[in-house]
Amino acid sequence: MKTASKVNVVRRPERFVSDDRRVITRFFATGGEDHQRAIVQRVLELDDAEVDALVTHLRADFSRRHRHIEEAFRTHYQSVKSYLPDDAELSEARQLLIGAYFTMEYSVESAALFNPSLALHPDQSGTKRGEARLLMSLRATGEGHISSIVFRTGMVHADGSISFDQPSRFAHRLRTQADRLYEKKLFTLKLMEMGAYNDTAGDILGPLPEHFTFHQLEDRISELAQGESVPAILNETTENLLWLARSNYHLEMPAGTDPSEVVIFPSSDNESRGIEDVRLTRFFDDDGTVTYFGTYTAYNGYRILPQLMETADFRHIAVHTLNGRYVQNKGMALFPRKINGLYHMISRIDGENMYLMWSDDVHFWNEAQLIQQPRYPWELVQIGNCGPPIETDAGWILLTHGVGPMRQYCIGVSLLDLEDPSKVIGHLDEPLLVPDEDERDGYVPNVVYSCGAELCGKSLIIPYAISDRVTTFATVDVNELIAALLENGERGAARRG
Repeated sequence: MKTASKVNVVRRPERFVSDDRRVITRFFATGGEDHQRAIVQRVLELDDAEVDALVTHLRADFSRRHRHIEEAFRTHYQSVKSYLPDDAELSEARQLLIGAYFTMEYSVESAALFNPSLALHPDQSGTKRGEARLLMSLRATGEGHISSIVFRTGMVHADGSISFDQPSRFAHRLRTQADRLYEKKLFTLKLMEMGAYNDTAGDILGPLPEHFTFHQLEDRISELAQGESVPAILNETTENLLWLARSNYHLEMPAGTDPSEVVIFPSSDNESRGIEDVRLTRFFDDDGTVTYFGTYTAYNGYRILPQLMETADFRHIAVHTLNGRYVQNKGMALFPRKINGLYHMISRIDGENMYLMWSDDVHFWNEAQLIQQPRYPWELVQIGNCGPPIETDAGWILLTHGVGPMRQYCIGVSLLDLEDPSKVIGHLDEPLLVPDEDERDGYVPNVVYSCGAELCGKSLIIPYAISDRVTTFATVDVNELIAALLENGERGAARRG
């Protein structure tokens, strides 16, 4: 089955499939507090020889599956350390063993590997003329349908061919860093946006330095709670402050870690049921500085919350909440540069139509304009973006997704004016990609979907998911695509005239 549009689309043979051997470690929160105390006590009653033998066996058995297995044991031991008797002095082996009893493996992509977003790799050293190194994020889904973010790397070669590196056997969960600094001004603005700023919040934040850590925030809250006059709303205020702090965190990749080993697993309450559909933007600031932003959807089982990750090198990653009256729904995609001095974002505020948002602060979004509504039969249910707009001399190429009858998802394309992206100057009147016969079956049938393409030379490289199951690629000649977009745009304008 060919694509519905007249534009020539080349489907590539590459397939990224889930691998249930790629496992991370998680805290094994079995039972309640009494059960966990009992487990700790049972380990304390083991003799030293048995403890040493068990730890030796664990090292031999699991170091082949995890590059940093003892680090996980130590981390999880700290989580239950409070259950020890006050006078307990434990050997390192017994600490590791206690941690092991509260550690479990989790297969991050056992169910699916899908919804990819493609960008140029931050390290282009060693590439030859006509080559480019690629970085791709994917949504990995495992037990309980919990989603996390994983990465793959590859190369576009001078002859236009594409190759991807073999992923590492190991998977490593990035953990939040306790020394994350919070900017007091921004933190206060976010509290105000939440409607959670009050005199008690001011009393807590007031003495803190302009950039403070999570521990400093906790210490200040404790200091106020132990004072002579405890505010009546301290508990509610504390809950809001700690929720905001935990929702804005910092991740760090260990030195020497291959990007394909990295797993960004839910770390905050907002994300407890999954991190979904990162849209990567390689953003150029006015001074030429390059920052990678990733907009994504956090899900806690009850509500969704748009969030933003930010990094210069994918080794130090900051995660932020997004704020503003128009920070709603899924699928926000940031433009790769400012336009007329402002950040711009494509979004789907109402779950149905496509909007353009703009702001002078990447964290706050209070201005929006409707730019595109469902128009064609294949998108009459809803439309949205399939990743960040791509800049060309002719305008911004915007991949879109449309939902039609039988909940079939197709990928379309629009062209936005370069200096006024609220104007749609071109479009395809048929989808670029529809589910082919061998792409219709999967976890969610009849779906093709992308979270971001990349322009390399004359080729638009589109990674896309097949029915929320696996990921593949298609390529399109960008000049042919632009010609079709402009032709349809002019024809539509003539009809309206």
